[in-house]
This record gives sequence, structure tokens and C-alpha cells, in this order.
Amino acid sequence: MPRNGVLVKPYNRLDEEQIEKIHRASLDILLDLGIICYNKDAADIFGDSGAEVAPLGNEGGKSWLLKIPEKVITEAVVAAPKVVKLGARDEDNCLILDSREPRVRFASGSEANNWLDVDIEPFVSKVDPNKEAALPVFNIHKGTTDRLAQAAHLCEHLDSWDGFLRPVNIQDDDINDENKDGNKFFASLNNTTKHVMAGLTELGQLDNVVKMAQLIAGGEKKFKENPIISIITSIIKSPLQLVDDTTQKTMEIARKGIPVVISSAPQGGSTAPIIEAGIIAQINAEILTGVALTQLVNKGTPVIYGSVPGRANMDDLNDSYGAPEFSQYNIDCVQMARYYGLPSYSSAGVSDADVPGIQSSVERLFSQIMVAMSGPQYLHYAFGLLERTNTFCAVQAILDDAHIGMLKRLLAQPAISNSEVSECLEQAKRVMATSHKLYVRFVRKALHSGEIAPPYPFESKGLTDETLLRAKERLDEIMALPRRHIDEKTIKEVYQQIPGLLPGLRD
Repeated sequence: MPRNGVLVKPYNRLDEEQIEKIHRASLDILLDLGIICYNKDAADIFGDSGAEVAPLGNEGGKSWLLKIPEKVITEAVVAAPKVVKLGARDEDNCLILDSREPRVRFASGSEANNWLDVDIEPFVSKVDPNKEAALPVFNIHKGTTDRLAQAAHLCEHLDSWDGFLRPVNIQDDDINDENKDGNKFFASLNNTTKHVMAGLTELGQLDNVVKMAQLIAGGEKKFKENPIISIITSIIKSPLQLVDDTTQKTMEIARKGIPVVISSAPQGGSTAPIIEAGIIAQINAEILTGVALTQLVNKGTPVIYGSVPGRANMDDLNDSYGAPEFSQYNIDCVQMARYYGLPSYSSAGVSDADVPGIQSSVERLFSQIMVAMSGPQYLHYAFGLLERTNTFCAVQAILDDAHIGMLKRLLAQPAISNSEVSECLEQAKRVMATSHKLYVRFVRKALHSGEIAPPYPFESKGLTDETLLRAKERLDEIMALPRRHIDEKTIKEVYQQIPGLLPGLRD
């Protein structure tokens, strides 16, 4: 059985007329303005399929302007699967992304360079030396394969974390472009039985990554039935440009039939219009271009509509994830994906704050609630990210798991049946016949059945905020649990056939 996620009744910002206007505007962009393409193979493929292709004079004729007609987009959308399976080492952890069903799964994301540790140290009051408090102290480290493995192990044991999209950029001294992909995927797969998604650094490593996944899945056929990895490709450089190397990667991934996310991340106010209609029309055009390319290369490629729109902070042009526009843009994109019948990969749960705390909790919960209500099938960025997407913090991920668990309860559809109504009426009769007029005697059954939410796991006592202390204790408990590694026989086979894997990842 796949992971359930939470089925929601979608919150929509756009009405049908507005969706159609965005759709038409995107098609106008593709036909009138066009897409600048820096990849010759992709330009030829679009040209052979009916797009107008004109070489551009800049950069020695190494770019082309593609004017893509509506027919190309329409046929691609029809060809793309409406249901995409993201497999897992433990098939009970697989994700079935059905574009017709607004069932939300929560995943991690980014590839943060920094890892934030939270240590608890005692501090003595200057005013009253008899008063001592345990307080969090924050320390930043660079991302490594070991820390990526820790994040995957954490994912394995957090119930709300449905899929593992690598949140840590590995920067070990022994890591280079030639062995980064293999180590990134192996560190993840060897430490969680949930689905693993990541980007591809070097096209030349695609065969090694796929071979590794096939070995771990139990063979080529089993991998096809249970694709335990998927690949995210940032094929577009906004505004409206197909990047050469990432475009080539996307085509090769599509040819192999591996689930692929077409990700676009325009920034409202810098690389896209800041007004809602403008940025959504642009990102939609960009993603549709990538979707079309996958289907032109290999009809039926499992492809996911990957929207990561943001809004610029006009003071420094950094992303402003705490702004309400971030949620508005993403909700709109979920609706556009649903309009085309494509599984949706959306974004929420990021904070502009550098450390866990009030600002971080408010900003991430604001977007997690609003975007989850819109019903994307795969909601990434949901765990542990701070300082926009530059830092991953395991303690923050612990908090996010609890908060998303509460969110899932909030969004779950009500179970109101004739039998439940009858039972409640019977309870009312019995209570009103008593002198105390209380329903306490009926609470135990609801608590034991799981119908009622448990207490907040990081509740503080007295006048001290101990939330981070309790979260750190929970983190330490999880990190002490045994790892669910791949079996030794398979690991040995992987190391024999896949070059460049670090020896320490076997442990």
C-alpha cells in the first residue's frame, strides 16, 4: 500500500475564466515571444515537431528562438501520464501521484550548503546567579555525505515526511563532479526506505545512477515497476530560456523513462513579473515547454509539473519566502497543473529566518497550510529549511514533522456518517440525564481510536520556552536508532559496479 498523504478539498484562488486566461497567455508567450534555446538537439526536436526555429546571432549562433504552436503543447499534455508512481525500497512507502486526486504528500527539498546544529548549553542569569537555564546554541557546518545520510535517516523515522528530496549539498574533500551523483543517491538510498529524488550534477553519471537504482530495486524490470528514484531538472533559466546542459540531461532522463520533475523557479520582480498574472503565465509557459520536450523525446515519460515561483525582496533581490505572494503564486500553479491533468510538485514551508524560532514557525506554517490546502500531489521544501533555502537544520525538521502532522489532521476530510450522528445523539441523551452534564466518559474511546489529536509533543512547562530543547531530545532519540541500510550483498554489488563511492557510506 502506498503512503496515504492527506486528501483535501482544494482551495482555489483562480476561477475557471482566470485559469483559461493564464493558459491562453502562456500559449501566446510560447508562440509570439518564444523560448530561447541553447541546446541544438532540443531545437531540432521542436523544429521537427512543428515549432518555428530561428538561429540567434549572439554567441556565435549557439542559440535558437523557438516559437512553439499550441498543437505541440496540447499533444504533449495529452501524452503525459496522469498518474506517476514514485517507488521506494519499501513499497509501502511509494507515492502514487494522481493528478485527478488532490492528495498531498510532504517532502524535503533544496540542496542547502549549510547544516545548522542545535546544541543545548546551560546559562546563568547575570541578575540572579542562582537562576540557570538550558538554552539553544547554534553552530553552522558545511554539508557532507554523512550529514546527508543523517537527514535520510531522520526522514525514515518522521511520519509526516513522505518523500526524501535531498536537502543537503555534499561538499566532502573527496567529492567532485565525477562522483557526486553516485554518492548523493547512495547516501540517500542507504539510509531511508522512502522515495529518493535528487538532481543530476553530471550527465555522464546518469548511467551509473540508474544502474545503482536497478541493483537496489532488484533488477531492471523491478526498477521499472518500482522506480525508487526520480530526478528533478531545472531545465529553464527564467525568463524563457532552455539551458544547454540541463536540457540535455532532461532528454536523456526521458529516454530512459525515469520519473522527472520539470522545475521552474522564476522570481517575481527580477526574472519574472511581480504581478500574479504575469509570473504565473510565464512559469506555466516555461514548465509546459519542458513537459513538451519530455513527450517529444519519449512519449509517455512520467513527468511532474514542478513549480517553484518566488518573490524578490526588493532590498537585496534574495527570495522572500515569508511573503504572502509566495503562497499565492504556488497555489495558482497547483491549479494550472490540475487544469492540464499533470501531477503537481509545489513549494511551501520555507522561512527567511536563519534559526528555528517564532519567525521561522510562522512563515513556514503560513505557506504550508495555504499551499497544502490547494492540493498539490507532492509538496517539497517542507522540512528543515532556514535562511531561505541555504541552510538545513535537523531540529527544525523535527518541529516541521509535528506541525505537518497537525496540519494533516486539520485538512483531513470530516468523517460524518449516519452511525456517528446516531452515536452522538445517544451520548447527548445520556449526558443530559446526569447531574454533571459532562461528556468526559466518552473521551477515552476517541483518544484510543486516534480520532483526537495528541498533545503537542514539545510543550513547555512554566515560564520557559523549552520547545527546541524537547525537539533536540527527540532528534537525539531518532539518531540513536539503527539505520535501515540496504542488505550487505546488494551493497557489495553496488560498490563493485558503481565507481567513486566513498567507503564510509557503507557504515
